[in-house]
Amino acid sequence: MTPSQIGVILRDSHGIAQVKSVTGSKMLCILKAHGLPPEIPEDHLIKKAVAIRKHLERNRKDEDSKFRLILVESRIHRLARYYKKTKKLPPVWK
Repeated sequence: MTPSQIGVILRDSHGIAQVKSVTGSKMLCILKAHGLPPEIPEDHLIKKAVAIRKHLERNRKDEDSKFRLILVESRIHRLARYYKKTKKLPPVWK
C-alpha cells in the first residue's frame, strides 16, 4: 500500500485527520524507518499520462491533450532522471 492509501484508511476508518499531527512524523518517514518504503516514489504522473492516453484514444483530434501529454511525459523523464541520481530508483528503471 502507498502512504496516501494508508492515510486515507486512517482518515476514513479511524478518524485520524493527519498522521503527522498524531505521530510527529509523516507516513513515508514512518514506513522508511520500519524498512517498508514504496519501491517507486509516489508521483501520480504515470497515472495521469495513462489517463491522457486513454482520452486521446477516444478523442484523436484533441490537440491540447496531445500537448499536455508531451509535457507530462517530459516531466516523468526529468523526475526519473532525478530519482536515479538520488538512488530512489534503480538505474535500469524505464
